[in-house]
Amino acid sequence: MNSSDLAFTSALTQAELIRQGELTPIDLVGLYLDRIQQLDSQLGSFVTVTAEQAWAEAKTKTEQLASRNQTTQLPPFWGVPIAIKDLTAVQGVRCAFGSPALLDHVSAHDDAVVTRLKQAGFIILGKTSVSELGSLPYTEPTHLPTARNPWNLDYTPGGSSGGSAAAVAAGLSPVAQGSDGGGSVRGPAFCCGLVGMKSARGRISFAPLGDHQSGIAAHGVLARTVADAAALLDVMSGYVPGDPYWLPNPEPSFLAVAQQGANRINRIDQSLRIAYATEILPIGAADADCQQCVLETASQLANLGHHLEPNCPDFSGLVEPFIVLWRAGVATSGLPSEALSPFNQWLLSQQDLSGDYLKAVWAIQMIARRIVAFFEHYDALLLPTYLHPPIRIGAWNGLPPTDALQRIIHWIAPCPPFNASGQPALALPRGLTAAGLPMGSPSWLGRPCR
Repeated sequence: MNSSDLAFTSALTQAELIRQGELTPIDLVGLYLDRIQQLDSQLGSFVTVTAEQAWAEAKTKTEQLASRNQTTQLPPFWGVPIAIKDLTAVQGVRCAFGSPALLDHVSAHDDAVVTRLKQAGFIILGKTSVSELGSLPYTEPTHLPTARNPWNLDYTPGGSSGGSAAAVAAGLSPVAQGSDGGGSVRGPAFCCGLVGMKSARGRISFAPLGDHQSGIAAHGVLARTVADAAALLDVMSGYVPGDPYWLPNPEPSFLAVAQQGANRINRIDQSLRIAYATEILPIGAADADCQQCVLETASQLANLGHHLEPNCPDFSGLVEPFIVLWRAGVATSGLPSEALSPFNQWLLSQQDLSGDYLKAVWAIQMIARRIVAFFEHYDALLLPTYLHPPIRIGAWNGLPPTDALQRIIHWIAPCPPFNASGQPALALPRGLTAAGLPMGSPSWLGRPCR
């Protein structure tokens, strides 16, 4: 296998090659650090590369492999590299949150999700670029590298997990961690032709700091295969004492279900009732490419014996309260207005009273009940992930904030409802547009328990 093929090999296969002695952690870490050095100046996917720490850990793990008892079972991703989004704390590593004002901020602890990834055997390559404070669906932080789409460098890889998506799509990391407060994993997966999974509320802990936006954000994964995404979800999941909400670990595991999927989906006796839609009310319809993606997927599922029905929950009334929580996310950063980008300065200037925030949370909870009730009649919902393909770098930078906000709302409209409801959501790739960008991937929304 040549180095390029290896760089795009699934994380599960890489882990198996290490267990079989055909690869070492040093081989993989060296491969990805070389690719980062060669390619990332064009992509801007990493804001911090932890080369020294990654090399040291790769050497230690390689030595442990050579001396281990062959009956000893290794963690599932022993020696496999991973990238971590720069909103997530890694002990001893800078965490700038997409802000030049925080370039000297070094995390004193690992977030719980990082602890679980380390326990699974992963080696961290570095921290990936994010939009400032994770507040925008494109990754163009002021005075920090702009993340670019590997399919076409003139276009965005999305945001706020844009650096994670660009790194995986370009073969700079086999998989990456992300987070999603309004589409921030699914949108970058859409833009870069990847599998993007937003976990259900309570599936992955936000310990030790906890959640500060009333449950709308969730950790997630970016990968090139469904199996890799499922396996990462397995190792990232789990309750930490004190979590405000949590889900029991699934049985069977996510990976086991993913591996059974090819057989199960073709069994008529296990047909699913699936709703689908190409229009998000009250926002509007998806563009032609994104509509085609949904309709073709629905047709294929119907041909497999599943019951497809055009329908969609009522999302009316969600936009305004969701914006209140969005503004609150900027306010809780504690950064002064002068340290922020113009858009975030504007969001901060619109700051709401505490009573307004609580009213917004109440409104979102009421809408969430309506959305979840929809799934009493359906097993899944198929929607466009975003309503039109990726935008060019800087496309909306010169707009007044009110105009930029409206364009953002229209683009990402299918995503925030399921941050509100807390349901899991999966974006899947499906071909390319005529412009050579990833096709608007269909987004699957499932029942809350998964």
